[in-house]
Amino acid sequence: MPIRLNLLAEAQAAEDMRRRDPVKRAIWSGVVIVALMLCWSLSLQFKAVLLNTQVSRLRGELVARTNEYQTVLSHEQQAAELKKKTTALNQLAAARFLNGPLLNALQQTTVPDVQLLHVTVNQSYVCTAEVKPQNDEGTKKPGKPATATESSLLTVEASDTSANPGDQVTKLKDAIACNGYFKTNLVRTNPVVLKSLSPQQLAPGSGLPCVLFTLQCRYPDHTR
Repeated sequence: MPIRLNLLAEAQAAEDMRRRDPVKRAIWSGVVIVALMLCWSLSLQFKAVLLNTQVSRLRGELVARTNEYQTVLSHEQQAAELKKKTTALNQLAAARFLNGPLLNALQQTTVPDVQLLHVTVNQSYVCTAEVKPQNDEGTKKPGKPATATESSLLTVEASDTSANPGDQVTKLKDAIACNGYFKTNLVRTNPVVLKSLSPQQLAPGSGLPCVLFTLQCRYPDHTR
């Protein structure tokens, strides 16, 4: 039986051992793992770039919406201020002092031998500044709007040329106090006050004896 000799057996065995070397396998495994980690890192960076782009877009939209919201709040504040002023003007127009009803009431309070010489209406206003809301050590203090207090004073100057000058002064005073308009609109306490009464004298033009007197009628104060 012939004997076969493999002269390359030793070299083949060495090559086979080299191929099966665990260090080489570990190196190749490491290379593969590094490559996979690199691919995964690149994918994460790509996703991060996409997310950053989306975040920037959303941030821009948020800024735009915030500006629009601030604009809407500013318009609402202006509308509320305009409505407040319009309401105040309507209240002022509804409660303003009218001279027509006053003159009509004076025509209904005539007394014989008494002539009205001058009728004067003086109006004054006292303004109070606005008090803004405050936060004092955690305690919120409400504010107060600005107000204006209106004071009205009616002055009637007249002359009494009756047979006994001065007798008709009280009658005119009572006639004014009992008139429906004045009873409704004047103050409740001492609505008509005799402010002055002159000594008897001769009336200019007619030469009749007379006295000059002044009545004052006070209206209640109105705060708006």
